Amino acid sequence: MSHTAELIAVGTELLLGNIANTDAQMISEGLSQLGINVYYHTVVGDNPERVRQAVDIARQRADILITTGGLGPTCDDLTKVAVAQAFGRTLVYHEPSAQRIRDRFAAMGRPVTENNFQQAMIPEGATVLDNDWGTAPGVAMEADGIHVLMLPGPPRECEMMFRHRAVPYLKGLSEGVIVSRTVKTFGIGESAAEALLRDLMNSLHNPTLAPYAKPTGTELRVTAHARTESEALARIAPVVDQVKALLGDKVIGVDVSCLEEVCYGLLKERGLTVGTAESCTGGLLAKLLTDLPGSSALFRGGIVSYTNAVKAGVLGVPQTLLDQYGAVSPQVAEAMARGAKAVLGCDIALSTTGVAGPEPDDRGNPIGLVYLGLAWGEQCQVVPLHAGQVDRDRIRRQAAQTALDLLRRHLTGL
Repeated sequence: MSHTAELIAVGTELLLGNIANTDAQMISEGLSQLGINVYYHTVVGDNPERVRQAVDIARQRADILITTGGLGPTCDDLTKVAVAQAFGRTLVYHEPSAQRIRDRFAAMGRPVTENNFQQAMIPEGATVLDNDWGTAPGVAMEADGIHVLMLPGPPRECEMMFRHRAVPYLKGLSEGVIVSRTVKTFGIGESAAEALLRDLMNSLHNPTLAPYAKPTGTELRVTAHARTESEALARIAPVVDQVKALLGDKVIGVDVSCLEEVCYGLLKERGLTVGTAESCTGGLLAKLLTDLPGSSALFRGGIVSYTNAVKAGVLGVPQTLLDQYGAVSPQVAEAMARGAKAVLGCDIALSTTGVAGPEPDDRGNPIGLVYLGLAWGEQCQVVPLHAGQVDRDRIRRQAAQTALDLLRRHLTGL
């Protein structure tokens, strides 16, 4: 049986724009991995009548309601009261939750005030979801065929409660298991990927295939429902193979988190080291490579050569190249990569030089033009990137990611 969920975020601060509703994004993504459809998000202020109205509307179009926020100790934390009233439940005192609150305050060396025990009031007949990351317990209850889960609003608490409390509960609502695998790509947008995969997507029922646009590329999630995990994976495998065949070298991996993870694995497998020489990306490429645990065994170092003086004095870029072609040129990108390889003593060196804006450079090179270099052995490859006239941060991130993709392609012989 397939389920449909609706998210109700409670908090006037969300309506005022004081904070972003990151809980909804996280939960929706998690629900999609479980194969649970989400058709509506609702945001409502700290008003019990309006919360009750939102619940009444949501229960007509979804069989799973997930609320976030409004479970704390203050007078405007009214989610449990409103939800309980909507389903005709009374609130009862839950002593184990009260004791957990006392223990948590004792561990912090702080006195517990009486209003904190408001958090221990639970709808009659509900299941308490212990909160190991805060004081407010979560709640799960079933009424009139509707499953209601109430989670705390603070993002870290909400995420941990969702992943470790809500997800196991939701998995228990379905017979069998729901399994997903994700094909991650780089260099192809959601619309282009969907156009290539449309016929396949329309032909599928179980498993299903859905594209998701991400800042660094498009993800294709294949989800299957089956009696066992092995049976679900068997259903998924041929679809993953079809997606990989249709998207070709745009696929960077299956169930991988990012390009840098892919590159790390390839470098480690081949026993190679890498270094960087960066201008327009300002060290971002080095940061991405060193964010990974264990990267010190593979990453020799990075040089941020933001000025021509550093390009010439540290990397050894000939002044004649800088004078003749300018810093933003394939010739200088090549010299930077070769220089970094020599200075850092690495097997492979990457370089970036370009115009991140907000204005074209003094030679008229447009915003978004970047040259990326890759040096290995006695050879060097340089490719241009035309990122377009977007904001500086986006140009820098795209340049760093494209440099990583250049490294991936080199290491896999593409």
